[in-house]
This record gives sequence, structure tokens and C-alpha cells, in this order.
Amino acid sequence: MSLPLEHITVVDLTRARSGPTAVRQLADMGAKVVKVEARELVEGDSTAIGFDFLNLHRNKRSMTLDLKHPRGLEILRRMVAKADVVIENFRPDVKHRLGIDYESLSKINPRIVYGSISGFGQTGPYAERPGYDQIAQGMGGLMSVTGLPGQGPVRVGIPVADLTAGLFLAQGILVALLERERSGKGQWVHTSLLQAMVTMLDFQAARWLIDSEIAPQAGNDHPTGIPTGVFTTADGHINIAASGQVMYRRLCEAIGAEDLIGDPRFKSMADRSKNRRAMNEELDKVLVKRTSAEWIEALNKAGVPSGPIYNIKQVFEDPQIQHLRMAQPVRRAERGEIRVQGLPATLSRTPGAIREPAPTHGEHTDEILRELGYSASEIASLKQEKAV
Repeated sequence: MSLPLEHITVVDLTRARSGPTAVRQLADMGAKVVKVEARELVEGDSTAIGFDFLNLHRNKRSMTLDLKHPRGLEILRRMVAKADVVIENFRPDVKHRLGIDYESLSKINPRIVYGSISGFGQTGPYAERPGYDQIAQGMGGLMSVTGLPGQGPVRVGIPVADLTAGLFLAQGILVALLERERSGKGQWVHTSLLQAMVTMLDFQAARWLIDSEIAPQAGNDHPTGIPTGVFTTADGHINIAASGQVMYRRLCEAIGAEDLIGDPRFKSMADRSKNRRAMNEELDKVLVKRTSAEWIEALNKAGVPSGPIYNIKQVFEDPQIQHLRMAQPVRRAERGEIRVQGLPATLSRTPGAIREPAPTHGEHTDEILRELGYSASEIASLKQEKAV
């Protein structure tokens, strides 16, 4: 079976998380990825066999290269001449200092699509600042709307700025590759952690931009769709989403609390918003009488969205998640068979696949150099000079 991006070659100069996340989207869909790593590992660094590395860098080959060495830079340029995509997430000044910026590499290969992620953008007053996920979460407004009302700012439990920046960059690269089919020319695609985070504000941003309303923290309650939130059951908690008049009526009927439908405190969306706390208390009084599993079955049967609140172990034990193959096996020599995250999108005819485990440090250096036309004696010389 062919893979949708098997004709695309990617030079991966990324590190940390945002850049590798972008690369992983392309690698999982079949792109031939060469991960360029620093020649020497930091002493005691075990990340290359850690869970994060193994999940983040599957479907890639690895070579080592010293980009500060003239011959190392020569190798990179030879790679770029044959590649379709280069991806990096250095601070904006670094790539110019190394001579591997888009302007320089596009002279070697005008068809190259060059992808960049920075903390705050390639230009502007914060361009040279170091970027970090939690900094972007704070500056992008997310921490101000996360958490219980009045508790102060709260970070999200995943590196959401890193991840979404990676996803947006991958999307932009794919669009640029499509455009290249028409124009024959590559281009520079770039985003930042801050841009990604502001984009992810979505309707909370629109509340301010259109209605001049600053969104407060709402805890586990949906900010505008009421009642939608976390409710107490006999053995724990469940999520229920029942905003809108029709859904609210269904909820009350399904739990045997029809009296709440006509309660003047909760009759309209505006009433329920004003009296949210009282409404939640009334719902909890009923919901606490049965187990989570019982309510989830009853509510979904009635057409009211409801679901459990899992820990990570329970996520991967769920039969629907197993059916969707959101954990897939791969074998790594020193770890045996392990599981990594599955692909989030399925193509019916040419689906992506997890084909190879994350590579060991520099595992494919010689192989890649031979593909670039270097002889055995030249490879030995490059190693002796510590260019690779």
C-alpha cells in the first residue's frame, strides 16, 4: 500500500517539541525524514530511549552533523538540493548565523518549502526572546480562562502551544507543497507558539474582539453553553453537555427531574447562566443517586452527550479508543515491543502508518551519506574531522 507523502523528502533540523511535532505529522504519512542531530550526545543523556523521544520521533532516520563545521554545512546543502522540505525551530537569529535560513537554502533549491517555528514570530519586538510552551500559554490568554473561578492562572496539563504550533506548521507546509504543484516554487512557512495559542482561544477571543467581553475563569463549566460541565455521581464524576432548550429538557427528563424544566430560575439560557451554581447543585442532588456508568448509558440513550472522566490508563483501556487504534505497537531493540500513539486522521485509500521506531542517535549517518554520493573514504574523512 502506498503512503500519501512517500514522494516527499524532509530534512528535520528541529529540537524540543513543537518542531518535531510538525515533522511527525509528515513522517507518519510517509514522508522520508532525515533527523539531523548534534554530533555528540550530552554525557548521561538518556532521552533517546525515553518514552517521549520514542513517541515523538518514530518513522524517522537519524544522522549526526556539525552545522558549524564547513564540511558539515556542505553535507546539509547537498541534502537540501535533493529535499522537498526543511523544518527548523531555532531562534530567528540562529539560522541566519549558520547560513541555513530560507533565503540561503532557496538559492540551492528554489522548490524547497522551508518551515519555521519560533516563540513569538520571526520579526517584531519579541522575536529574539526564547520561547517556551508555558510562556505562550500565559501570554496567549489561555491561563487566564483555565481553572476554577478566583484561583488564579492555571496552565493546561499538556504542552498545548507546542503541539498546536506543530500542527499549524504541518498544515502550512502541506498547503505550500500543493501550491508548488502549480507554481513550481517553494516558499517560507512560519508560525510561532504565541500565534498558535492566540488562535486556539477561538470563541473566547471572539468574545473580546466582537463584544468587548473579557472571559473569566469558569472551572469545569463551559463558559457559555449551560449546563455543560462536571457533575457528581454516586461513585465519581461525569461530563454532561446539555446546552440549549431542547437538550436541557432532554437532560431533565432523562434523570427524572422534570420539575427543573419549568423552574423560573432555569427556564431560559439567560436564567441558567445567571443561576448556574444553583442549577448545578440541583442537578447534583439527582445525579448523586446513581453511578457514573448508569447515568452515561441513560443520558446517551436519551440523546444527551455524556461521558466518563478518565485517567490516562483508563483512556487506553476504553474499547472505542482501542477500536480507533490510538495506541500502536512498534519494536525497539533495547526496549522490545512498546506502544506509541496512533494517528489522529485516517485516509481510506492511502492511510499513514507507524512503520519504524524512533532511531538511535546517528543510526543512519553512513547510510545517508552514501545516498548523497559520499565514498567510504570520504565518510571516514568526515568522521575524522568530526564533521559528522
